[in-house]
Amino acid sequence: MELNVAGAETVEVSDKTFGAPFNESLIHQVVVSYLASGRQGSKAQKSRSDVKGGGSKPWRQKGTGRARAGTIRSPIWRSGGKTFAATPKNYAPKQNKKMYRGAMRSILSELARTERLIVVDSLTVAEPKTRLMVAKLKELNVTKALIVTEECNNNLYLSSRNLPHVEVCDALATDPVSLLSYDHVVMTVNAIKKFEEMLG
Repeated sequence: MELNVAGAETVEVSDKTFGAPFNESLIHQVVVSYLASGRQGSKAQKSRSDVKGGGSKPWRQKGTGRARAGTIRSPIWRSGGKTFAATPKNYAPKQNKKMYRGAMRSILSELARTERLIVVDSLTVAEPKTRLMVAKLKELNVTKALIVTEECNNNLYLSSRNLPHVEVCDALATDPVSLLSYDHVVMTVNAIKKFEEMLG
């Protein structure tokens, strides 16, 4: 399979990585799992067994005229424990590597089919200036884009962080949600080779 390269001819890519069928249900599962795994899930409260104190009865069982009580850490007491205390929780559903790689292949293939994937030989800026990045994107005729390079490029990152609809990341840090969130994905040839290594 071949992909067109901006300002050049074509690049040969793997059919397995960029020619996979579109699997909507698999992509949905992986995206939901990815978003769920981003939830902090660290809420914690103390139950009556976690609250300090309350080892003995506050008063004897009978004869005081007051309601019987076994501990001052009962949930109905002030400073007592919580009745149904929240505990730390992992919200991410189970997802294996095969599912994740399959979804990534499906997303990349669909981007290529719908011409939302723009391949460039290389993408660099001489210095971290926003105007230089705007000029580069104007050459490619895109405004909202995810830029994927083989390795993290500091100049690209600094020159794009003031642009509200532009994100720069390297191939290893690319996730399915980012790939689906932008109108176009600008990817270098080396980044494509990196994806073929990871997903092949």
